Amino acid sequence: MIADILRAALCGAALSAAAPAAAEPGFADRAALESLRGSWASSAPEPWYGGHGTRHFTFADGQWSLVFTHALDPAMAQRTFAFRTHGPYAVRDASAAVPGAFEAVFFEDRKLVTLLTDDPRLVAAFGFAGCGLRLNVEVDISAAGCANWKPVSLCREDHDLLALDARGLHFGVRPRDNDMCTADRRPAALLPPVVRVN
Repeated sequence: MIADILRAALCGAALSAAAPAAAEPGFADRAALESLRGSWASSAPEPWYGGHGTRHFTFADGQWSLVFTHALDPAMAQRTFAFRTHGPYAVRDASAAVPGAFEAVFFEDRKLVTLLTDDPRLVAAFGFAGCGLRLNVEVDISAAGCANWKPVSLCREDHDLLALDARGLHFGVRPRDNDMCTADRRPAALLPPVVRVN
């Protein structure tokens, strides 16, 4: 299994995401998205970055935050890293590519990574070897970046899709290189939803 993860990471497949969800009628309007309040999370571990992961989003007062936790196994027992970011967000025009979704910009004022494995092969495969990470310690990578996370000075904006329906809150399918720093990198399909948890 570790060999497969290493191969996927080195080939760039480690940055492939969950399968897209088709957009359907019945999505919330822009005003509802601009006033989101509460938390939404993965209903179960999802295929992410050559393994599995969970997403936990919180929204309040025009601000958002994300905690993403990655693991090698669907039970999330063999965790590898956690990524946390937060900042304001802005909902823009309706998406021309995905009916029901809106273009959104998620500003990342801080980017933080926690290394959850001490396996040097995995650390190297994910590009973490030169990031100054320490096991089980959250490290602020905002200034220098780490692996495919660019410094805030080079990439503060994450150009995404945002949609809300009865199933939950949807974001866009991320590209393999995880780079959505400019509007031309905005996704053209939605991921399965994260569900309301409070």
